Amino acid sequence: MNFHSHLHIYKSKVKRLNGIKSYRMSRPLHRGATGIRISGNSNDLWDSQMKDKTEKEDMDRNRSSDQSYLALKFPFRVLFPDNNSPSKYVNGERGFASDPFSVGSPRSRHKLTLLLLKLSLAVIVVLALTGSFWWTISISTLSRGQILHTYRRLQEQLVSDMWDIGELSLGSSRLQELEFCSQESEIYVPCYNVSENLALGYSDGSENDRHCGQSSRQSCMVLPPVNYRIPLHWPTGRDIIWVANVKLTAQEVLSSGSLTKRMMMLDEEQISFRSAYPMFDGVEDYSHQIAEMIGLRNESNFVQAGVRTILDIGCGYGSFGAHLFSKQLLTMCIANYEPSGSQVQLTLERGLPAMIGSFTSNQLPYPSLSFDMLHCARCGVDWDHKDGIFLIEADRVLKPGGYFVWTSPLTNARNKENQKRWNFVRDFAENLCWEMLSQQDETVLWKKTSKRSCYSSRKPGAGPSTCSKAHDVESPYYRPLQGCIAGTQSRRWIPIQEKTTWPSRSHLNKSELAVYGLHPADFREDAENWKTTLPNYWSVLSPIIFSDHPKRPGEEDPSPPYNMVRNVLDMNAHFGGFNSALLEAGKSVWVMNVVPTGGPNYLPLIVDRGLVGVLHDWCEPFPTYPRSYDLVHAEGLLSLQTRQQRWCTMLDLFTEIDRLLRPEGWVIMRDTAPLVESARRLTTRLKWDARVIEIESNSDDRLLICQKPFFKRQGVSS
Repeated sequence: MNFHSHLHIYKSKVKRLNGIKSYRMSRPLHRGATGIRISGNSNDLWDSQMKDKTEKEDMDRNRSSDQSYLALKFPFRVLFPDNNSPSKYVNGERGFASDPFSVGSPRSRHKLTLLLLKLSLAVIVVLALTGSFWWTISISTLSRGQILHTYRRLQEQLVSDMWDIGELSLGSSRLQELEFCSQESEIYVPCYNVSENLALGYSDGSENDRHCGQSSRQSCMVLPPVNYRIPLHWPTGRDIIWVANVKLTAQEVLSSGSLTKRMMMLDEEQISFRSAYPMFDGVEDYSHQIAEMIGLRNESNFVQAGVRTILDIGCGYGSFGAHLFSKQLLTMCIANYEPSGSQVQLTLERGLPAMIGSFTSNQLPYPSLSFDMLHCARCGVDWDHKDGIFLIEADRVLKPGGYFVWTSPLTNARNKENQKRWNFVRDFAENLCWEMLSQQDETVLWKKTSKRSCYSSRKPGAGPSTCSKAHDVESPYYRPLQGCIAGTQSRRWIPIQEKTTWPSRSHLNKSELAVYGLHPADFREDAENWKTTLPNYWSVLSPIIFSDHPKRPGEEDPSPPYNMVRNVLDMNAHFGGFNSALLEAGKSVWVMNVVPTGGPNYLPLIVDRGLVGVLHDWCEPFPTYPRSYDLVHAEGLLSLQTRQQRWCTMLDLFTEIDRLLRPEGWVIMRDTAPLVESARRLTTRLKWDARVIEIESNSDDRLLICQKPFFKRQGVSS
């Protein structure tokens, strides 16, 4: 509509209004006609009135049509009424009728605009709520995983950026290399400070237990002892170790009364274990005796009887496990922390599974029903003390149908006091539903019941009660010892005689996986991924070993890294797939599978596969001696620690890895590119050789390959 049309309509309205006012008031009065020239001709007035009448009818029809149209177009008007717009026409300025939908005046246009905005907002809100509702319902598991995956990547990138900002803000001091620890730290194990524990009030044996805090962390690198030498390759290293690598004196060897400690020969440079020579092999006779007590022909039949994993308590120097390793048995040695002559340190030096462990006051960091056999040969545990609570803990980690072997002079006691102690152990074992199968000389062998009904069939008050569901924690982490029988309510209660034998045990079926809430497709995919990944690891390591470290004089060419790697630590083991792939590939290694306490707990699955593992919080030092492992592996650990926002730093984690790693040992880390890059920059402070390798199959991840150099203490001849 052009300007002249607007002007014509305006004149018509003025004429019409003047006519109405003239009818009510005196004719000369023309209100609202100021500045507008009106013709005084009577014919013009008649024509104008007729025209105004026609225009008025048209405007009424249009107004009615407009109102109907708007009522249909804006159905939410009743929900959001305009308090400033009356339901009927009222007198506006100068007594004129006001049309809320009229577009003829600025005021009415303003009101219309506000109403349209309100209605539009209502539509947007409703559509947003409806869309959000349907999006929530229809979103798939895959899309949720993708969103979470993207969020985690952004979070990890943020952590990496903050790490870089922190380094820049602290200046060059942040990038300085770490100092070496003092000589007193050569075999130092954090969290086992007896004098400090006594000062804190620990007593009655608990001062020897593990007590960690933020002060337990070291901010220096542990150097090896003077004259330290790289351990001999497996299996030679199983029977011969270097004296300089361990803190052990000839007097400690000669004064030892242990079965395995007696079978050692010591010279100026080496310790030779007599198990390498059949004519001195008392361990073979001993293990043969145990097999016969079970009813087997010899120790080679342990696997057929359902035995695969053994917990050797107070293991001496690991000769029992060393002998059984060739029989496809995996023996985990645990012993108390010892500042000198450590059983755990020597066992690890021989390339055998071991860790510091004691249940003087706390439960072991293993799930209930973890081991097929427990072995204690003069292990130093007073099983009759504290009302038999140590036997209760032994029962917790022993699988149904499993065996408990105890060799002690106490079993053949002659004096009344020792006979009383022996009677207590025997009676208490019976109340635990253990059946004594045999006793020969000093060795007694029990079999744990395979029937849960045994506990309810005992006489009232006979022995400890079974744990309630609230107290039956499947995977405790250094929890105080419990006085009740655990594991009886577990879905994993399956006698070892009913399980598939090794190595088929490592391949769990659908019903077994359902116990851990795991889908067979996920388990199968993990296994297939490791079959592909492991050869890639080896192909990456082999040229690095050859190019950086030519063989030493007098050594045969190894098939790297076969024989160069024996003790392996997997810091984030998941399902134990890395361990399983190593064994299927024929690698002569053993793996300590660690499940971080803050992540998904698949440790019960790992131990049920016939592997060994432990729960651990990586913001705390690992319970072992320095220089324990040849290879440290970690997949996704940095991401896990980042998501949990732990109180420890990445530097704390890498300093601990450096303590655990042997000189010339290897680190393989797989994680997101930002975290791997941050880790690579950190390795310069540890003086490691590090390389970042891209992974073609996954552009988001990177592989960090590191090697710890062989540093020697300055000013001391080697």
